[in-house]
Amino acid sequence: MATTADIRNGLCIELNNDIMKIIDFQKFQVGRGSGKVWTKLKSTTSGKVLEHTFQSGHNINEVRVERHKFQFLYEEDGGYVLMNQENFEQFTVATAMIENGKFLKEGDVVDVLFDAAKDVPLTAEMPSTVNLLITYTEPGVRGDTATNTLKAATVEGGSEVRVPLFCEEGDLIKIDTATGAYIERVKK
Repeated sequence: MATTADIRNGLCIELNNDIMKIIDFQKFQVGRGSGKVWTKLKSTTSGKVLEHTFQSGHNINEVRVERHKFQFLYEEDGGYVLMNQENFEQFTVATAMIENGKFLKEGDVVDVLFDAAKDVPLTAEMPSTVNLLITYTEPGVRGDTATNTLKAATVEGGSEVRVPLFCEEGDLIKIDTATGAYIERVKK
């Protein structure tokens, strides 16, 4: 049994008969009253994000999770097929389980969190950045480089990303998977 003092980002807890992952939290004290801990939680079953406030010192049920690396093989209707890199077993996770899965390409490695007690996958996390090839973009207009202007580009996998004007088809770019934003051009 843990308390609110043990709350940290990434901690999985049981709340309202659901396993929730803490995305963000903030501890604060109001006047003479007891402290409070504001949390932003994401359900591992439905993917819904909600906010919950705990009284300071409140007991919480911590869920023990294990993290395993799996390789993305391909996408099929309703899910992604992943392979365990140790024993080569394959299983399918629901599309809603991987946030921004549209940036996955064949061979990428994702972290899958399992409930250690039940050996059930809870959620899958993409790497923080991915390198993708630009498959289509309009040519940049000469002379428009004075401002920080962005244009649309389609990357492998079919996703659309906003990139600077100097990016061209065939360029390899680094993308932040959390926001879907362009970071930099990568040398091949």
